Amino acid sequence: MSIVTVQLGQCGNQIGHEVFSALCSDSCGTHGLCSKNENQSYQASCRERFFCEERSAVPVARAVLVDMEPKVISQALSVAASSGHWRYSSRSHFCQKQGSGNNWANGYCVHGPRHKEAIMDLVQREAERCDRLGGFFTIMSMAGGTGSGLGAFVTQCLRDAFPTSFILNHVIWPYGTGEVIVQNYNSVLTLSHLYHSSDALLVHENDVIHKICAQLLNIKQISFRDVNQVIAHQLGSVFQPAHAAGEGSGYSRNPLGDLMEALVPHPEFRMLGLRNIPQMAESSLPYSTFSWPGLLKHLRQMLIANAQMEEGIDWQVRPPHPGSSIPSTNKPLHFNTSIANLLILRGKDVHSVDLGSFQDPSLYTSWLNPQDAFNAWKTPRAFNKYEKSAALVSNSQFLLKPLDSIVGKAWNMFASKAYLHQYTKFGIQEEDFLDCFTTLEQVISSYTNL
Repeated sequence: MSIVTVQLGQCGNQIGHEVFSALCSDSCGTHGLCSKNENQSYQASCRERFFCEERSAVPVARAVLVDMEPKVISQALSVAASSGHWRYSSRSHFCQKQGSGNNWANGYCVHGPRHKEAIMDLVQREAERCDRLGGFFTIMSMAGGTGSGLGAFVTQCLRDAFPTSFILNHVIWPYGTGEVIVQNYNSVLTLSHLYHSSDALLVHENDVIHKICAQLLNIKQISFRDVNQVIAHQLGSVFQPAHAAGEGSGYSRNPLGDLMEALVPHPEFRMLGLRNIPQMAESSLPYSTFSWPGLLKHLRQMLIANAQMEEGIDWQVRPPHPGSSIPSTNKPLHFNTSIANLLILRGKDVHSVDLGSFQDPSLYTSWLNPQDAFNAWKTPRAFNKYEKSAALVSNSQFLLKPLDSIVGKAWNMFASKAYLHQYTKFGIQEEDFLDCFTTLEQVISSYTNL
């Protein structure tokens, strides 16, 4: 089944471009680790998901590009075309001459309604080009104006126009130190609106990815492109084809549907996080060997200690003893309770891997059967440059701290009415803010009580 990607704002378009590049280079790569048939069916499945074959030999990305300034989109179009490996359609982008000025209300209340018809026409056309539409994958940031405000508006339009399609929003969480003075307002407004119209939110935190670039990849001068390439690699490790359990030889039918089924058992819990292992500089790979037990031991501890990378994990954190009915407030310190986990393994010897440690009931909330809470997808086809690699998508308490922090900072500004006039002049009233705070306080409370 095919996925239509909607790239929104500067951040969404830059990441989207890196995602398609990563998918394409992985798909075209020569991997001697699996049979020729396996490789061909993997490549065909990747093409059907993300690209459509036109008369030209170059695959065309199934994507709609939207921004209120032309620069980033025209850059993405020309860089993709000049790669010779894939390109964007020349008729699937929409841009204007003026941006949203980092103002969520401007994107949501002004640009959204004004350009709704043009944008949704592009989406409709892209959806009609799919033989079987699996759903929509939107990429956006929370801090600015276009990605966040227009992104929330477009997501609502997608939900209205395609009520039965899956919608997964990929959201970039801003740096804690701040990129934009009103980023906490923009983030609160974005998250609360997406919570009502999206099936799930897959979150990447800029601070975490920055750390991965510095500590694991040893990049000295970290650029946005470096950060985006790490995000693209992680997304590719989830969305490239893999066999779901009990599926026989075919690849997963609808990656978005299967992802939601595995990870979102209740509409109150829609926040998904992503961890990858291994992640290292290409120059170190020839000197490294990996075993599945070692990789999975690290990945499990990353999950329960809420560490985002394999360096600096707190090995002291342990799950609570089974059968001890500890109220959630007295849980072992820093233990990250999960609702559901999806483990995706790629590479050599995947079918002999023991996954018992992830089926431990003490990792999960008590109201879900551990058999339902854990799923694994596998493929012997290696991903990118790694002989063995694992990705863990989890619906857990991982975002509680950053979410609490953003809501708290936004509330302090709101209580002193700082910058509110910038929003009210475009039609977002104080009551709208209060509704958004209420939605997110409920989310925080639900995850806290797991």
